[in-house]
Order: sequence, then structure tokens, then C-alpha cells
Amino acid sequence: MGKREEEEIIRIAKKMDKMAQKKNGSGALDLLKELRSVPMTLELLQSTRIGMSVNAIRKQSTDEEVTSLAKSLIKSWKKLLDEPASGDKPSEDKRKETAPASPSQGSPEAKEESSSSSNSSGKSENADVSANSLINTFPRAPVTSDSIRIKCREMLSNALQAGEDYIAIGADCDELGAQIEECIFQEFKNTDMKYKNRVRSRISNLKDMKNPNLRRTVLCGSVTPERMAKMTAEEMASDELKEMRKNLTKEAVRDHQMATTGGTQTDLFTCGKCKGKSCTYTQVQTRSADEPMTTFVFCNQCGNRWKFC
Repeated sequence: MGKREEEEIIRIAKKMDKMAQKKNGSGALDLLKELRSVPMTLELLQSTRIGMSVNAIRKQSTDEEVTSLAKSLIKSWKKLLDEPASGDKPSEDKRKETAPASPSQGSPEAKEESSSSSNSSGKSENADVSANSLINTFPRAPVTSDSIRIKCREMLSNALQAGEDYIAIGADCDELGAQIEECIFQEFKNTDMKYKNRVRSRISNLKDMKNPNLRRTVLCGSVTPERMAKMTAEEMASDELKEMRKNLTKEAVRDHQMATTGGTQTDLFTCGKCKGKSCTYTQVQTRSADEPMTTFVFCNQCGNRWKFC
């Protein structure tokens, strides 16, 4: 039964992906209605990644009925991630009802069974707590009636949903967006230009597809809403951009060292452009200490600069 449902969901997902690529949502409503009748489980949701396909159709479609149904499906699937323990209780109760009669309470066998059952229940409770610990770590943000703040919370929530990671992680993007906005508002105490610029920078960095790690760390709770509200542009940057900035800084320091030292006049080098011998050279330690220094040569006649190894 589960295999057949998985194949059916994969078939629907493939059709939706083609529609999204062609930007043609014709027939999407029928597919969404089919999905609504399929009994979804957490395993099916993760193995088929149907959430990504539905969200892609939601973004592409201009049909209000399609977008509304897609949102409704995603919202219902998020509950599977938010409440993983809720489906386990009925089966446990059934096992208790169908279990054979236990020995008398005073016997050693009964005591062993009660202690083992309490241990197992304690373990399951701990597992449930750890599963939801990242979601419920922070207190809920207070409600606001300010239209600007409400709009900012919506945009932050949408930015957190940019990469589909929130479906697999099970994060409440609306609540996280509200918490980040609340921290920003508490810092500025108003919705002036500084407040808006801070919100805009969070949104642009969270939506950056080249920097998915930032979004994931916020969704997982590794970066708290308070921390996200105060991070600088350098701290939010992707690893690739950080490495580029590091290299540019090194180059700037090297050029500064060359400019301040002025170099040493020499006629030992020949310029590759003008063939002149009036040159100035400077040596800088650009590699590790056990490596020889790098020599930079500057032609005083034509201004050509090159590196001599």
C-alpha cells in the first residue's frame, strides 16, 4: 500500500516539475486535488520531496484556487513535522489493550515489567522532546498591529521559505520571521529607515541561493533570531564571499607594504615591455615562513610591474 502511494506521489511530482519548468500551470488544480486525497506520512513526504514540487507550482501559478490549495497542503504537511509523536500514542494504547494479562502486581515479574515500561516511556518522551527542541527553543513573538511591522514579518517569513529547507527541517517560518523582526524593532524602537534597512539586509541574505547555509542555520536554531537580527554583512556572507574578501585583504596589505617601503633601485632586471633596466624591486613574505620571499619588480620607465620568483 505504501509503495503504491509513493509511486503515485512521485508521478504527480514529476508532472508538477514539468509544469513549473514550462511555467504552465494548466491541470495543476487536478493534481493538487489528487494529492489531497492521498494519506500523507512523514516518510512519504521526505522520500518523494513532494513539498518542493507543490511550492514551485504555488509560486508559478496565477490561479488563486491553485495557490490556496497548495498553501493548504503545505500547511497540513508541516503539522506532520511539528508533531511527530502524536501518531504514536494510539498504537501504543492498542498494544496495551491487546496485551495478555500481566502477573499480579506484587510479584517480581510485575515489578520488572513496570520498571521496564517506565524506562521505555521515559526514552520515548526524551526522543519527542529532542525532535522538537529546535522548533520550540524561543518564546513566541508578541503580536503587533503596526502594518509596516506586519509586512516586514511576512517578507522575512517568505525569505526563510526560499530554499524549501523549512519543509524537511520542520521550522515555523512565520514565527521565526516574527521573532527576528521583534529583535530588530526592540533595538531601534521605531520603524524608521534604519529599521527598514536592517530588515532588507536580512531578507536579501536569507534569499541568497548562493548562501543556503545561513538560511539553514537560522531554520535549525543554530543561529538564534536575536543573533540573526544583529549580524553584520560580513558575518552573513557565504563562505565563498568570505574567502574572496580574505584574499582581497591580503592583496591590499601586500600592495600597501610595497608602497610604503618604496623598494630598492637596481639594474639587474629587464622590463618585458620597454626592455629598460631602470627598475625598483621589493620583497614581501607572501607564503609560509619556510618559503623564500616573493620579489615584485617595478619599471621606472614605463610603469610595468611583474612578479619575479
